[in-house]
Amino acid sequence: MKVTKARRRGSAKRHVVVVTGSRAGFGILLPVMRAIAAHRRLRLSAVVSGLHLVQNTWRDVKRAGFEIAARVPVQKRGQTGRSADVAALGRGVPAFGGVFDQLQPDVVLVLGDRVEIFAAAAAAQIGGYRLAHIHGGDRAEGVADEAMRHAISKLAHLHFAASARSRRRLIRMGEHAAHVFNVGSPAVDGLREIVPAGDAPQLIVMQHPVGGTDAEECRWMKATLSATRRYDRLVFAPNADPGRTGIDHALAQTKTWIVDHLPRQRFLELLVGAGVIVGNSSAGLIEAAVLKTPCVNIGPRQNGREKPGNVIDCAYGVQNVRRAVACALKMNTAKLRHPYGVGQTGERIAQILADIDLRPVPVKKRNSY
Repeated sequence: MKVTKARRRGSAKRHVVVVTGSRAGFGILLPVMRAIAAHRRLRLSAVVSGLHLVQNTWRDVKRAGFEIAARVPVQKRGQTGRSADVAALGRGVPAFGGVFDQLQPDVVLVLGDRVEIFAAAAAAQIGGYRLAHIHGGDRAEGVADEAMRHAISKLAHLHFAASARSRRRLIRMGEHAAHVFNVGSPAVDGLREIVPAGDAPQLIVMQHPVGGTDAEECRWMKATLSATRRYDRLVFAPNADPGRTGIDHALAQTKTWIVDHLPRQRFLELLVGAGVIVGNSSAGLIEAAVLKTPCVNIGPRQNGREKPGNVIDCAYGVQNVRRAVACALKMNTAKLRHPYGVGQTGERIAQILADIDLRPVPVKKRNSY
C-alpha cells in the first residue's frame, strides 16, 4: 500500500478522495473526477483498489491524467467466490482506514456496491470521515448488490442518487432529505456525442454471474450462447462475482472470440451501433436506454432496478432468449425516455461538493425518523 503525501485538513481547497475499484466503475466515475479536478475550490485524490489491481486496469486511471494517491490491494488474483469476498472485505477496511488517515480527506466519494467500495465506506464512516455515495437507492439483486448498496447508503452522509425514485427510496430509508440529491447517473454524461462504430455487431452479449453454482451458471450461459449463435455477436467475459467459474467454463466450449475488456469509449460506440444488448449488465438498462439500444435482460440480476422502455425481461433458456431477441430487434426506440438525467451529473456533483456547508452534516449519523 503506497500513499503520496497529502496536505492536511484546512487547506484552501476542499479535499475529495475518490475510490475506484474497476474499469467499469472508473468509466462511470470519469466525468465526476474530471469535474472535481477542474473545479477551482476542490482538490482530487484518486485511490485505486479492487479489480484495478488484479487486472492492472489502474493504468486507465493514469492514462486519463489522474495521479494515483494510493493503491489498496483487496482481492487476490485467482480467488473468487463468497469466502474470497469476505476475506477481501477483512483486508480492505483497515487498509482503507490507514490511507484515509494519511490523506485526511474532507469527503470520501464512492460509487455503487462492490466489496472494495463497501470496505472503503466502512473505513470512512468508522474512521470519522464524511462519505458521499453515487447511485445509492437503486435496486438490483445481483449477488449481494442490493444489501451492500443499501449498507453503503446507511454509512454515507451525502447521497447522489441517479433518479427521482432512488432519491425517494433513500429518504424512506431514513436519510435526511437535505443531504440526498437527484443528480442523474454519471454514466449518461457525454453519451450524446457518441458516434456508432462502423463495425458494431448485431448483438452484444454480456452475462454476469448471479451467485449460482458453477453448474447452473454454466448451463445458463450455454443457453444464451446457443440462443444468439445465429447472429453476428460480440461476447464479453463476465465480471469476477461468485459464479464466474461456471460462465468461464461455458465460454471455453464455444468457438466465439471472447472480449475481456474494452475502453469505455469503444464499448459505447459499439453499443450505440448494435442491434441489441443481451445478458444482465446494468449497461443494458442505463447506457443502452440513453443510446436507444434495445436490451434483452436475462434472469434475476437486475430485479428491482428501474426498467426503461428499451428493456425486455426474460428467463434463462434457449427459447426464452431467442424469442426475446427477435422481439428486441423489431423494437422502435425513437421516442424512448429514461430517468437518469440530462448528462451533466459530473458537474452537478462537483458543484454540490464545493458549495455544501459540511458543518451541519454530522459525522455521527442519525436517522431522520
